[in-house]
Amino acid sequence: MKRTRSAVVALKLITALALVLAPAPFARAQRAPVEAKHGMVATVHDLASEAGVEILKKGGNAVDAGVAVGLALTVVYPFAGNLGGGGFMLIHLADGRTVAIDYRETAPAASSRDMFLGPDGKVLKPGPGSSTVGWRASGVPGSVAGFALAQQKYGSGKVSWADVCEPARRLAADGFVISQGTAANLKAYAKFLSQFPESKRIFLADGAFHEAGTRWRQPDLAAVFARLQQNGPREFYEGETARLIADAMAKNGGTLTLADLKGYTAVERQPLRGTYRGHEIVTMPPPSSGGIALLQMLGMLETHDVAKLGANSAAKFHLFIEVMRRAFRDRAEFLGDPDFVNVPTAGLLDRAYIAGLMENFDPAKATPSDGLAPGNPAGWTPIKVSQLGDHRARLAAESTETTHYSIVDAAGNAVSNTYTLNGGYGSGVTIPGTGILMNNEMDDFTSKIGVKNMFGLLQGPANAIAPGKRPLSSMTPTFVLKNGALLFVTGSPGGPTIINTVLQVITNVIDHKMPVMQAVEFPRFHHQWQPNTISHDRFSISPDTSALLTAMGHSLNERPNVVGGDAETVMIDPETKLRLGAADPRKPDAKAVGY
Repeated sequence: MKRTRSAVVALKLITALALVLAPAPFARAQRAPVEAKHGMVATVHDLASEAGVEILKKGGNAVDAGVAVGLALTVVYPFAGNLGGGGFMLIHLADGRTVAIDYRETAPAASSRDMFLGPDGKVLKPGPGSSTVGWRASGVPGSVAGFALAQQKYGSGKVSWADVCEPARRLAADGFVISQGTAANLKAYAKFLSQFPESKRIFLADGAFHEAGTRWRQPDLAAVFARLQQNGPREFYEGETARLIADAMAKNGGTLTLADLKGYTAVERQPLRGTYRGHEIVTMPPPSSGGIALLQMLGMLETHDVAKLGANSAAKFHLFIEVMRRAFRDRAEFLGDPDFVNVPTAGLLDRAYIAGLMENFDPAKATPSDGLAPGNPAGWTPIKVSQLGDHRARLAAESTETTHYSIVDAAGNAVSNTYTLNGGYGSGVTIPGTGILMNNEMDDFTSKIGVKNMFGLLQGPANAIAPGKRPLSSMTPTFVLKNGALLFVTGSPGGPTIINTVLQVITNVIDHKMPVMQAVEFPRFHHQWQPNTISHDRFSISPDTSALLTAMGHSLNERPNVVGGDAETVMIDPETKLRLGAADPRKPDAKAVGY
């Protein structure tokens, strides 16, 4: 659009104020990263990080360690670590190859588009039988299959499947000392978990609670890991564990069957690649929406001098908010499971198309979300209304209760893995005799046309429920390379905030030259098109900056809790080649461990 004289004047004023209000150049983080010569593992829990390093020391590579970490988190971080969920693993190999493992959950064969609507046609409220709680909320778990595929194809060959299961088995059998953070989190979810007797027995000590400083043993879960060690990963889908899951589902009105478990497969996909200021960005393709949105936002930002705006100026906030708004608008319209719908990936990532998204950007004024039309990327074929209803559909809530970990080994192999049960402790259901919490990923599908989710997100009909389909996700495991060499590994939990967290970590490093620890610690903000509100960390925006943004037409919402997840990140120092582990302080037990 043409800029008016007043807009130009306003932009100059905002930029000048931004430079005045921006802090001095960043020299160091409040904390130093953990340094190591050989390998580094950064996770949400110290015991899981140590499990990964244990495998590295035995000769395993980053993939082997990544599997061990994912299994160990099942025991020590049941809030999101899992056998009963799924996610995405991005693998970078020292020889330059990069692959993506999609082990997202799938809808059971008995699923149907309107399965979570009541007799009145409205979405069932959270509770047993809904898409969020209980036996009908689970998709077919993918974690075991995904980890097995990753290790079989890309592991070192020096450690076995039984070896990578051992740290988790040992932690479950021998127990571990509960931290204050874990004890508090379990108590916070007591009402939710108490709905299911097995969950109450295991995770709440039958109502007595697990206190900080006490040892927690999980013998049923240890037995599952022992079976996996003895019989291989397919035991989860075809053996005794599968039978226990299917029988419990049948007895309690669940939709997941033994046939669903036997039929599950993880999928290898080609990662998405883009560039930003001389760096290569490698990230996750659909059914994650994160990679496309991330590359679109970086493409929109690249024509602007972000560094000159300052790290927390009004001009920087305004630019990023407008970029986020446009990427999330496209996300709402075009993305879904590529095995079921045509996702116009190439068109959405076309440089000319991305530039066109910013044609109506006003540097002095917020764009109204309600009037922002979607783009028209090449390769897009609109889904017929007669097939799936109105073009605006509810994307059932992708919860913030996910977890991410990053790993780099001595050879330069790396893993960026994000996986989830969806909600904290998933559906709340624990399968008797297994200690396995089940996911509530069916809530990531569209449950009702035209209804916003708990995050206010709107999503196109591409994400409607269908048997065997994978729900759309925001998980964004990512690698950043410079001159062909791996620079850092990152990702985050946080539902839709994941995408913007990864964006800000990347731009903090590249544009603002922050040390990796500061890039992770730095306050965050979030906008997702709908609702038309900026969420931001408490104290992250000064009253002066807030006034400037409000005058431009933005609506701000200061959050008492953290905006965005915990971006567990590992960097390779370009000069020393040291592995630098940045565990996010937003999680009390997060730790980077190296050797």
